[in-house]
Amino acid sequence: MKLTDSRTINADVATVWAGLLDPDVLKACVPGCTEMSGSAEDGFEATVVQKVGPVKATFKGAVEISDRVEGESLTISGEGKGGPAGFAKGGADVRLEVQGDQTVLHYEVEAKVGGKLAQLGSRIIDGFAKKMADQFFANFQDAVEPPDPEADAETDETTAKKGWFAKLRGA
Repeated sequence: MKLTDSRTINADVATVWAGLLDPDVLKACVPGCTEMSGSAEDGFEATVVQKVGPVKATFKGAVEISDRVEGESLTISGEGKGGPAGFAKGGADVRLEVQGDQTVLHYEVEAKVGGKLAQLGSRIIDGFAKKMADQFFANFQDAVEPPDPEADAETDETTAKKGWFAKLRGA
């Protein structure tokens, strides 16, 4: 399954780039991620709990960042084993483009599964993979965008969640 899309993020390239390399940001953005450790240089170890159709599994695996061009592009690759459920592996080629004071994040995602998961059929798997990719990049956008001053009129919970990475960095 392949998916190509982009998101316009209201943050500068340096902030977006730093978020892509930060294990705390990645853990918060990966749907179902319960653990993430390591570094962008050495790779990350992750544990993700997901339910795909009738199959629920805990995937333990490794995430690697490669083909890094500082502030411009990188490749995120991961592979996880979910015991009897099978395995999942995939990756995303990410490219950043400056657009005024915003950053356009372009991504191409490819995912593969095996074992019981593969028996669910390509329509279920493709839909799930698209949902996971969309959710990851939506979560990432929320994490790196600075808080919106007009959002103060919204609920405190929404305001507190949005832009936590920018607050963490002191931006």
